Amino acid sequence: MSGAGSPALDVDGRGLRVVIVAGSWHDEITNGLIAGATRTLEASGADFSLVRVPGSFELPVVAKAALDAGADAVVALGVIIRGGTPHFEYVSAAATDGLTRVALDTGKPVGFGLLTLDDEQQGLDRAGLPGSKEDKGREAAEAAVATVRALRTLS
Repeated sequence: MSGAGSPALDVDGRGLRVVIVAGSWHDEITNGLIAGATRTLEASGADFSLVRVPGSFELPVVAKAALDAGADAVVALGVIIRGGTPHFEYVSAAATDGLTRVALDTGKPVGFGLLTLDDEQQGLDRAGLPGSKEDKGREAAEAAVATVRALRTLS
């Protein structure tokens, strides 16, 4: 959602319960993502909490548990950096497919803040840190809140 053409979203989170689920790899980048999501949810007025998981592969199961426990939305944050083996492709696909399945199975939004990167610098550029070009944690939180609002217009 970054860059030219970014949408203006309804990020009124008052009355919403949101859970940030974040991996534990690549602390500097992940902590930047968490900070961006936290700032956004605080400003939106949402009630939110943070749950840390070992890695990106674990994001879907904890996201599903949070939504099943009553959260209105989840913001999933993780960092996967390409290495020299196929591990990157397997974990990226599994986490992405799993988060998509969670959203579809629960009918609740999952803000997608999983960075799949070629190198650490790409993550630093997207983490919402001082000097970063983008804030993917903020964007994932905005998407989660705005999607709850969009879904509620259908009921």
